[in-house]
Amino acid sequence: MSNYELRAASLPRLGQRLALRLFHLFGWKVRYKPLPGRHGVAIVYPHTSNWDFVVGLLGKWALGLPFRWLGKESLFRGPWAGLMRSWGGVAVERGASTGATQRLADKMRQSDWFWLALAPEGTRSYRPHLRSGFYHLAVMAKVPLVIVYLDYPNKELGVVDTIRLTGDQELDMAAIAAAYKGHLGKHPELAAPITLAPPRKDGADAAQG
Repeated sequence: MSNYELRAASLPRLGQRLALRLFHLFGWKVRYKPLPGRHGVAIVYPHTSNWDFVVGLLGKWALGLPFRWLGKESLFRGPWAGLMRSWGGVAVERGASTGATQRLADKMRQSDWFWLALAPEGTRSYRPHLRSGFYHLAVMAKVPLVIVYLDYPNKELGVVDTIRLTGDQELDMAAIAAAYKGHLGKHPELAAPITLAPPRKDGADAAQG
């Protein structure tokens, strides 16, 4: 167990206590299992509502773990830039056509502690598939994939299941789908099928989508 996990498992700090109280106030609960190492990718699914960001951020604070997340570059300009970074934000390299995933994988492995949380749907609207960036990043960095679910019917945020990706996409996606079975978002009809997007014809780097 890392120092971060030990801190989260010990007496909660003020911010953690506040986040947990807010969770309980709204009838939500958190299920958590210690992370399997100091580096990894966490995917958050389903993403069907603006409330998902609020629930996810409260969950991050409640656990006391400094998860990072990707955001568009415009979020990291102007007066909000410092706040976004303090909340764990990392700007997406949308202008780079190649190598962004490798650079992010290298940064992850070189950091003392680096867990990146991603919402692979990329939007609250319906999509026919998941963006593949999370998969390629986890395979390239050789890090575990943690399943994070937002279960609105049961008001539960779960950070429990871990998958070690094999590189066999059909096998890996079946394992991911099984881990999410029975967990529904606020608007289930908007949840994307748990399949990967086909390769982009423009040759853009996987980290962009």
